[in-house]
Amino acid sequence: MKSDSNLEKILKAGHFAFTGELGPPRGANVDHVREKAQPLVGNVDMVNITDNQTAMVRMSSWAAALIAIQEGLEPNYQMVCRDRNRLAMQADILGAYAHGINNILCLSGDHQKFGDHPNAMGVFDIDSMQLVNMVKTMRDEGKFLGGANIDVPPKLFIGAAANPFAEPFEWRVHRLAKKVAAGADFIQTQCVFNMEKMREWVKRAVDMGLTEKTYILAGVTPMKSVGMAKYMASKVPGMDVPDEIIKRLKGAGKGKVADEGIQIACEQIEEFKEMKGVAGVHLMAIEWEHKVPEIAERAKVLPRPKV
Repeated sequence: MKSDSNLEKILKAGHFAFTGELGPPRGANVDHVREKAQPLVGNVDMVNITDNQTAMVRMSSWAAALIAIQEGLEPNYQMVCRDRNRLAMQADILGAYAHGINNILCLSGDHQKFGDHPNAMGVFDIDSMQLVNMVKTMRDEGKFLGGANIDVPPKLFIGAAANPFAEPFEWRVHRLAKKVAAGADFIQTQCVFNMEKMREWVKRAVDMGLTEKTYILAGVTPMKSVGMAKYMASKVPGMDVPDEIIKRLKGAGKGKVADEGIQIACEQIEEFKEMKGVAGVHLMAIEWEHKVPEIAERAKVLPRPKV
């Protein structure tokens, strides 16, 4: 079923998609969301609005998504399984769609023990695979998970996440296949730093015919500092930062590390444009939204197509 998603139109027209990310504030600061939105307008096809990322309390994803719409952005409403049961999830999905949100990203969510409320009860009523399938059932069959009919089904473009780097590597493409079978229209990957592994994962996805059934958007994060690279390499689960990236940042010289981080990101984007099986890039410029116009310019992804 066709959605009203701009991202879906971009991808179906065969354009290379370029999406961004916006983390809601740790409070009710509307101006903060508007400020973060400004550099993204006109430079990305869609923007992910994170849902209590890193298990820290933030403005809700759907609420920040509505502010993003007012600012001229198309939001990708993230929903994690950690915080809600299936009743609350289905209610929020209907509410979000009723307010003009056309994309959803279905995630498990970082475990609450990593956040600022480690004693919170994790709900995990359903997992991310089941969440994808629940949204698809609501959209395509017009039915709730309990079997009752929906009067106006939410026509959402459904996304899921994939980590090509977690162990065992051999199993990663099969997990992707399950998400595609569950109903994922598009996939956003974990931040990519190990290009060799990424090439192999994409090749396997192509060989299995998965890239004909879903759109893969490769995750790109520009490194701001050597410290950030080391932290991601050693402290972030499922992240694969090769030593050569850290060496390259170290060798950039004083005051030039951030620029080198952007340069590495732009080189990756250039390669992804040519890579068979990759339909676009998801740029996660963590708390660096103001750099998105420069990165988009340097990566030669502007102007964005109008569909």
